[in-house]
Amino acid sequence: MQPKKNIVHLPVYQPGKPMEEVKRELGLTEVIKLASNENPFGCSEKAKEAIAAEIANTSIYPDGGAVQLTEALAKQLGVEPNQIIFGAGSDEVILMIARAFFEAGDETVMASHTFPQYKHNAEIEGAVCIEVPLKDGTHDLDAMLAAITERTKVVWICNPNNPTGTMVTHDQVAEFMDKVPSHVLVVLDEAYAEYNMTSEYPDVFQLLSTYKNLISLRTFSKIYGLASLRIGYGVGHPEVIRSINQVREPFNTSRYGQAAALAAIHDRSFINRCREVNAAGIRYLTEQFERMGLSFYPAHGNFIMVEVGRPAAEVFNGLLRQGFIVRGGHQLDFPTKIRVTVGSQEQNEKFIQALEQVLSEVAAEV
Repeated sequence: MQPKKNIVHLPVYQPGKPMEEVKRELGLTEVIKLASNENPFGCSEKAKEAIAAEIANTSIYPDGGAVQLTEALAKQLGVEPNQIIFGAGSDEVILMIARAFFEAGDETVMASHTFPQYKHNAEIEGAVCIEVPLKDGTHDLDAMLAAITERTKVVWICNPNNPTGTMVTHDQVAEFMDKVPSHVLVVLDEAYAEYNMTSEYPDVFQLLSTYKNLISLRTFSKIYGLASLRIGYGVGHPEVIRSINQVREPFNTSRYGQAAALAAIHDRSFINRCREVNAAGIRYLTEQFERMGLSFYPAHGNFIMVEVGRPAAEVFNGLLRQGFIVRGGHQLDFPTKIRVTVGSQEQNEKFIQALEQVLSEVAAEV
């Protein structure tokens, strides 16, 4: 059997090493995973209680339209229920957007170094990907605007950008949207929006009231700590959401995911605490990087990309031997950088100690 010709070159997504595998391979008793931008504090206790309560309903299909969750989220965000669509993580919403809007030969614009699922799903549908280089690790919106043609269907903006952690501001996005042709859908992927601590971050719900060709993607995988339940969502104009809904699979989110998300959005104290601790973690790590003479991109999510000045693969493997799983820049086309998730204060301190040791060992080998 022969697969579609346009997918044979596509890479298979390579997740970070699981902790159990690293423990087994290296004979370690403690492994700290700082590779996948997960919440080190888990999820809300209210979400755990909601998950437990759903066990009795395991044999029953979930609500295909996630009606109760949609209504609650719409009320919290200040939008209408018909402006929201749920997916198995925001990854599936990306897939649905690609399925709904791309025909073979259409063009799509994205940054050269950003979340790889934009390109992956676009190419599956036969779209042509136009990749625009980042500027100092940040989306170059002027260059992306210049890359738009009559064949462009979708522009992807990851904000904060994964893997660099940088962001574009509200005014920059508004200026960009003013100039984007109305036939082009702009996807503002805001998976880490809840970690924002600056007033310059885009107010996407204000922008949505002005621009019908804008959609925001968000997720319960990051600050909400529900990554294993795979639930995320998109918010946009009702016509855009309807088009995406036409390609959505029935029952695409689980009862557990819906119940946990519904409980999680009402536990604001948990979210606020995680945001504040994460900000403190960023301050600590950046201060330590500065002390060590290491440069880094400004961090606006729950991770930092730092220049280690050595081959990233060597530093990655050195940290692995110390019991730390990070994301090596050699896997992301940043050959001398690593991306590290902000952990708890204890994890951050242990990571810095391990990084200093690894860097000194690598330097000694040169």
